[in-house]
Amino acid sequence: NGLPAAGRPKEKKRSRENKEVPRASLLSFQDDEEETEEVFKVKKSSYSKKIVKQLKKEYKEDLEKSKVRTEVNSPTDVEAPLEKTGQIKDAGQEDGTANSEHGEEEMEVESEKEEEKPKAGGAFSSALSSLNVLRPGEIPDAAFIHAARKKRQMARELGDFTPVDSEPGKGRLVREDENDASDDEDDDEKRRIVFTVKEKSQRQKIAEEIGIEGSDDEALVAGEQDEELSRWEQEQIRKGINIPQVQPSQPAEVNNVYYQNTYQTLSYGSSYGIPYTYAAYGSSETKSQKTDNTVPFKTPSNEMTPVTIDLVKKQLKDRLDSMKEMHKANRQQYEKHQQSQEDSTKAIERLEGSSGGIGERYKFLQEMRGYVQDLLECFSEKVPLINELESAMHQLYKQRASRLVQRRQDDIKDESSEFSSHSNKALMAPNLDSFGRDRVIYQEQVKRRTAEREARRARRRQAREQTGKMADHLEGLSSDDEETSTDITNFNLERDRILKESSKVFEDVVESFYSIDCIKSQFEAWRSKYFASYKDAYIGLCLPKLFNPLIRLQLLTWTPLEGKCRDFETMLWFESLLFYGCEEQEQVKDDADISLLPTIVERVVLPKLTVISENIWDPFSTTQTSRMVAMVQKLIDGYPSVVNAENKNTQMLLKALLLRMRRTLDDDVFMPLYPKNILENKNSGPYLFFQRQFWSSVKLLGNFLQWYGILSNKTLQELSIDGLLNRYILMAFQNSEYGEDSIKKAQSVIACFPKQWFTNLTGDKTISQLENFCRYLVHLADTIYRNSIGCSDVEKRNAREHIKQIIKLLASIRALDHAVTVANDHNVKEFKILIEGK
Repeated sequence: NGLPAAGRPKEKKRSRENKEVPRASLLSFQDDEEETEEVFKVKKSSYSKKIVKQLKKEYKEDLEKSKVRTEVNSPTDVEAPLEKTGQIKDAGQEDGTANSEHGEEEMEVESEKEEEKPKAGGAFSSALSSLNVLRPGEIPDAAFIHAARKKRQMARELGDFTPVDSEPGKGRLVREDENDASDDEDDDEKRRIVFTVKEKSQRQKIAEEIGIEGSDDEALVAGEQDEELSRWEQEQIRKGINIPQVQPSQPAEVNNVYYQNTYQTLSYGSSYGIPYTYAAYGSSETKSQKTDNTVPFKTPSNEMTPVTIDLVKKQLKDRLDSMKEMHKANRQQYEKHQQSQEDSTKAIERLEGSSGGIGERYKFLQEMRGYVQDLLECFSEKVPLINELESAMHQLYKQRASRLVQRRQDDIKDESSEFSSHSNKALMAPNLDSFGRDRVIYQEQVKRRTAEREARRARRRQAREQTGKMADHLEGLSSDDEETSTDITNFNLERDRILKESSKVFEDVVESFYSIDCIKSQFEAWRSKYFASYKDAYIGLCLPKLFNPLIRLQLLTWTPLEGKCRDFETMLWFESLLFYGCEEQEQVKDDADISLLPTIVERVVLPKLTVISENIWDPFSTTQTSRMVAMVQKLIDGYPSVVNAENKNTQMLLKALLLRMRRTLDDDVFMPLYPKNILENKNSGPYLFFQRQFWSSVKLLGNFLQWYGILSNKTLQELSIDGLLNRYILMAFQNSEYGEDSIKKAQSVIACFPKQWFTNLTGDKTISQLENFCRYLVHLADTIYRNSIGCSDVEKRNAREHIKQIIKLLASIRALDHAVTVANDHNVKEFKILIEGK
């Protein structure tokens, strides 16, 4: 920064300085310096222009010599001035430019103090030239320091300085560049020559650190007398020679001192971390730079430990021990890694050996996944068709059953209307019957139905004669379920159409997706190969639902009410699934496949029986009732795990049976009431109609009681005794002839009762619901006895035998109290024999 920059316009320099952004100081006292900074003027030199010209010429010659020597002794790249730890006053400086600016401020302040001092001439030129001959490491003497001091003063006093205003936020003066330095003396008058202040030389800073702040003479005297200066110089020499070991590179933010690799290439000033030469202010060539061959290190301590052989040996020994420990640790780590590598190799070999089965398993499961997805897609399309066909078949059977029931009800209405009293007919309009129907049309329909009914009865009577059952038959015990040929033909045609449609359901499907055997084989292969995944997928719970539509398609025409109906346990689907999951291997606990068939019975057979019971079964038909009871009892005995009172489907089946029996009891049972004089003629139509209705009611009572053991006793007693016996049959008993016919009917009624009802009874009384029937029997015995009074002995003996039979009937239903009463009233002494012979 000591040389003026030549040929630079003032405007360019100002524009560059104006671009610098004010930087906040890192130390608080910098702001104080900026506030107290003063602007000063430098007076023109009192020397004449000739002396100034001569001094300038001598100064330039000396400066060129020193520059040449500096270029020889210093490295090619200009070393950037760096901050020296402990010697930099302003810690907020960030680069070389800021360092030079700080030096300019110090020099300007000093120049203000020395402004009035007399200026020295060219007598010091020889002394100035000796500044460049000082070798690195050499201690400057007092004369050298004095010459350096005078050189600084001479550089300051040459030329005039004009005051400049400091910009806000900056700590330096804005200077104008020196003009073109032409030799024209006229231009010297007009131009203002501006010199930038040199940075302090290395020896100047040494002098300042020592404490020389007075005049040059005082500094010389103090330097000779101060012993402390000598000690300090010895320490600096030792620092310059004994360079410590280079430390690793540190960040630039830390105030480290940089040393070059080769000590011989350093100038004297550079060993102390300060610049040796000056450059023009603002010159780009003198910007602070860091050479590539420099390394950072920490500032050496002032006290250096002497190096001895023992110290070196101790350090080498410590280093060797440290390396041994490190080697030992590395050895252990190496062994650990070796063991880990061996374990990993074994694991890889083991996994590679087992990966073959996993691959096959994955392939199989992927195939099963695709197969199941295709199967479900197929069923999602075909199941609605199966449901429609099943509903159509149920509807067909329901229509036939409803047609038969409706025909029976019409026959009862026709006969009841035919044998009604003439007085009721007279009350109606001449063109209407007792039910308000058109008489002409109704009469035609009645004649047609009567003719059909009598024809059916004649055919049944003829069939009984051929089989020899005519003597034991009673009117009303046979079921009128004969159909016309037209109805049979229509039924068969519709049935065949449904079966034909069912055969076309899977005609466009591959066999493996609708055949139960093919589907079963797929899942059996899964079960046998990978049972764990088979169990985890809950296939055992899904199979009943999967086989459900296929089994319902095979059970489309299955109706256990028909005699030619095939048992479902003999069908192909049952035989195919009978041994599914029963391999030779050990059975797994809670295996869902064991209950495959019971679950299918629960979800397929029971719902179908429920539909049949509700819509097709006729409780008046003894044959249908016997077959239905046998089927339900078979399911209860063969599949107790699913057909029980707690099962939902079983409850639905029993509820459907009860609803059908109650509907029959309310809609189909009819008992006519006629005067006894009308019933005296046993060949009359009313008598035959009355007998037919009575025996049909007794038959219905027997059909109801066939459900003993399936339905609860309370439910059966409510239906059969309260609903049928006490409501209809007892009313018929009261209108019947008291005698042998009534006893025969009573025997038929008692024969319908389950014997288990009376086996466990204690005491002399029977069940409470039969109390009315017992009182009727007692009344029957009294009536027979009264009718025999005054008759022949034969009639009296017959009456006594009838009374004994009544006592036996009362004893058979455990009504001992009533039996004793009858025996006592009629002096029957064989009471015990009659009771034991019950």
